[in-house]
Amino acid sequence: MTQRLNAAQQSPELFKKLLDFSMAETHGAIEEKLRDLVHVRASQINGCAFCLDMHVKEAKIHGESELRLYHLAVWRESILFIPRERAALAWTEAVTKLPEGGIPDELYERVRGQLSEKEISDLTFSIMAINAWNRVSVAFKTVPGSADKLYGLDKAGLN
Repeated sequence: MTQRLNAAQQSPELFKKLLDFSMAETHGAIEEKLRDLVHVRASQINGCAFCLDMHVKEAKIHGESELRLYHLAVWRESILFIPRERAALAWTEAVTKLPEGGIPDELYERVRGQLSEKEISDLTFSIMAINAWNRVSVAFKTVPGSADKLYGLDKAGLN
């Protein structure tokens, strides 16, 4: 795969603003390991090889088990995820895919049973951030693993 262009070089101000937004959302109410699962799942849905590669490595560095990462694509059928994670993953899929007619009240109420309103809001911003990065990386065919050294992802031991 050949990268089409480097968005950071072509639009440095916009790239920096998106990076700032992403860094801000990491300080929200959603814990790191759950945020990792959300970032991996959204990247799977969007078919973003660069982001999937990056966030799987981050999750591994943060202590996530490889088996849970393997099961993430089939989280509904897996017994490895707790109700809070299931709620966040369902919300991630809905916000990423945006169903016609909007997100059903039933799903919102189910999520609200597991997360506070602040957590739902912060989770939604986290989903927005990863979806923005997915779109940049898919559009410009960012090469998976190309930023491993820059982001310290070589520490994951997944080469």
